[in-house]
Amino acid sequence: MTNRTITFETVIPEDVYAILRAHGFARANLAEQSRRLLATQFYRDRLLSLGQAARVADMSRWEFVEFLSENDVPVIDYNEEELDEEFAAVEMLKMQLQISR
Repeated sequence: MTNRTITFETVIPEDVYAILRAHGFARANLAEQSRRLLATQFYRDRLLSLGQAARVADMSRWEFVEFLSENDVPVIDYNEEELDEEFAAVEMLKMQLQISR
């Protein structure tokens, strides 16, 4: 698998950029922050997996997990039905392991 990338532009009004620069955001910082925020939103919306979002953010999975945690984004966010399915799968696996002994 090749790691090709796609580049796209983000347009920011000049006066807004001046404010961001005054707060210490250079172009490189803005690009990095934009990738991280975009990855976070796509992960939150369940459009990307954790690994995919980490790649968009240009971070390792563990770095991205830490970033999510620092920004109050749950890494594991199951609804009640999904959680019930996970517990049922664990119980099924537990029974299968006991039978195979």
